[in-house]
Amino acid sequence: MEEKKRFTLGKINLILIAIGVLIIVLGFVLMTGSATEVQFDPNVFSFRRITVGPMISFFGFLFIIFAILFKPKTIQK
Repeated sequence: MEEKKRFTLGKINLILIAIGVLIIVLGFVLMTGSATEVQFDPNVFSFRRITVGPMISFFGFLFIIFAILFKPKTIQK
């Protein structure tokens, strides 16, 4: 008797987690900036790098928590 092994998270959960990771990566890309040791660049403190990037990353982490806890509705027969 061979038992079928099942993952704890379903296919939908894994897809949602992958989307959350992509959102986090997008937030980190928005936070990146170029600064050289020779000259100071004031764009390091831009609204996009200080506010938008961290907010998008934070929402990505919240989305991953939602994706883990998400339980799809089953069709009852």
